[in-house]
Amino acid sequence: MNEVYEKLMKCREAVEKKVTFKPELALILGSGLGDFCDTMDVKETLPYSEIPGFPTSTVAGHKGQFVFGYSGGVPIVAMQGRVHYYEGYSVQDVVLPTRLMHLMGAKTLFLTNAAGGINPSFKAGDFMLICDHITLSVPSPLIGANIEELGTRFPDMSEVYSRRLRTIIENSAAAESVPLQRGVYIQTTGPNYETPAEIRAYGRLGADAVGMSTAVEAIAARHCGMEICGISCISNLAAGISSNPLSHKEVQETADRVAPLFKKLVKRAISDIAKG
Repeated sequence: MNEVYEKLMKCREAVEKKVTFKPELALILGSGLGDFCDTMDVKETLPYSEIPGFPTSTVAGHKGQFVFGYSGGVPIVAMQGRVHYYEGYSVQDVVLPTRLMHLMGAKTLFLTNAAGGINPSFKAGDFMLICDHITLSVPSPLIGANIEELGTRFPDMSEVYSRRLRTIIENSAAAESVPLQRGVYIQTTGPNYETPAEIRAYGRLGADAVGMSTAVEAIAARHCGMEICGISCISNLAAGISSNPLSHKEVQETADRVAPLFKKLVKRAISDIAKG
């Protein structure tokens, strides 16, 4: 058996021994956004540390647990904290949680993150609907022997972020009077923030926001056949656009400030997605 798949199946077996809940939608909560779980009707929780071989988050603001429950009547599994490539994990470990949530039963993946704004029309505190992504210096999670049990060797990436789900989220935002930008997200390795020259280059490539997660998770989910959507919280303006030095504290402070709007938008979007 493929080593990556064998590890995944061992994690699945461990989860099934501890959790009976069956989710339909998987939600990954980015830096400072984990409090969304306070809005859920929580049924079960499972710390990552209780899953043998599962990668654990080391970043401030990431609690490091699965939360199982209902949001607007929809059965979901939420990740309070993700793992990142810059933490020293292989990219296969970074996407293991995404694949695991798919095996739990989730057919839809809702990605969120805190990102730096590249588009000059963005400001800190904006939300951006992810329409597409670019990966830069981050290896594809599909490198190596293909896991046939999950998906095809050469998966199509022409529509990673579902048009259907994007339309639903746009309508949800309008219904809740939440302003919503649209754009392309670029994932870099981190953990250092980007230089002004790099940000200028990313802007010329077509990126509107930059971060250190999300795109590889979306690739793995697309490979599995999941339907994907994503929202970035623009937590700061990127280097060279902002005149201030960048810090993780600023990321968390902005996420905390816009948390009520974020919760309202995501809760409504999840309910609307379930209605189809």
